[in-house]
Amino acid sequence: MELAINILIVIAAFFFMEFMAWFTHKYVMHGFLWVLHKDHHIRDGRKIEWNDVFAVIFAIPSILFIYFGVMGGNTYLLSLGLGIFLYGLAYFLFHDVYVHQRIPILKKLSNRYLRATVKAHLEHHTPHANHNFGFLIAPLRYYIEEYSKKVAARKNN
Repeated sequence: MELAINILIVIAAFFFMEFMAWFTHKYVMHGFLWVLHKDHHIRDGRKIEWNDVFAVIFAIPSILFIYFGVMGGNTYLLSLGLGIFLYGLAYFLFHDVYVHQRIPILKKLSNRYLRATVKAHLEHHTPHANHNFGFLIAPLRYYIEEYSKKVAARKNN
């Protein structure tokens, strides 16, 4: 039973981090800490950005939960830290590696989810855009649009 609870904590922490990332992106990164985030909206090929400070900030709770979970024998804290870590890994692989190609791998992956989520993120990067603050989950309309393309293609064949 404890294993099931720990798995649920990992999953809940992962999905909660998407909300935290959205909230922080909208109200902090595009708010009072825009000074650290604005260089991310300038796509000039740099591998290191001031925006990367946010990765360190988001890693701190994960590191602390994992550390205190392991050192104190608290599997719930460990699971919480692992959920945050897994979100950070997914974010890094999707956002930095796949979308922005800061490490040029994963170029050939493509499916409806990825195309829709990438489109939403790239639209966020258009000048003066004030929408699409999520990272791994885009607004529903992008998924509907991508699915509709597949349905239309089937009808045309």
